[in-house]
Amino acid sequence: MSEYLHLATPGPSAAFFDLDRTLISGSSAFTLALAGRAAHLMPTTELVRDGVTAALFKLRGDHGSDVADEARDRILGSIKGQRQDDLQSLNERVIPTLLGKIRPEARRLLDLHRQAGRGTFIVSAAPTEIVEPLALSLGMTGGIGTRGRVIDGVYTGELDGPFCYGQGKVEAITQLARWDNLDLTQCYAYSDSSSDLPMLSAVGHPVVVNPDSRLERHARQHGWPVVHFRQQTRTVARRGLTIASAVGLAAGAFAIGMTAGARRAGQV
Repeated sequence: MSEYLHLATPGPSAAFFDLDRTLISGSSAFTLALAGRAAHLMPTTELVRDGVTAALFKLRGDHGSDVADEARDRILGSIKGQRQDDLQSLNERVIPTLLGKIRPEARRLLDLHRQAGRGTFIVSAAPTEIVEPLALSLGMTGGIGTRGRVIDGVYTGELDGPFCYGQGKVEAITQLARWDNLDLTQCYAYSDSSSDLPMLSAVGHPVVVNPDSRLERHARQHGWPVVHFRQQTRTVARRGLTIASAVGLAAGAFAIGMTAGARRAGQV
């Protein structure tokens, strides 16, 4: 698991992490749906249906335009007419739950990338109102999520930026790279899903994590590293020592500004 990590890179770089089944075990959509149900924001059946739809969408790994459009419309439709501050208020329930689902090996990787001077970002189709605070709670540089248009504090059911899925993730990290002068050929990306093949292909160091069958096949064919994150803390600790010995603990000279990166990522 350590052979693909490099202590330093020739220029400013970052590591981009998918959220569901990569950084966390399980689905953020389910967590958000359950929190919304508990807060009585929407009917239980609708919230659960939307949570299931988003989870299956992720698990299938589809990235055709029709499938992406359908999922986008379902996600945006589920918050149409809701107040933004109501969704943000769910963070008190959602963020602690998601933090408890972070894979131990993912935490270790975040630490190693930070020590190497790289910015670290979550890149997810989940609402930016959830992605940004989760990233900052993890000490990451920022979070890039799907941003719904808000007028007078209410969601219109339309996008305010790219749908952060498939090719939309490439648009998001490319925009960030322009803002922060990142060299994408020196950047890392982590994902479990073949829907993230565009993002993985856009960076110089793609890494697949607990991949679906299509992504694993592609990774093997192209020589991409394939790693398996597990839940056992003891196993994680052993592997973490191996990684640390290979990578070292020296801080790199190419850190991305935490405040500027988080602010700019929120604008994508």
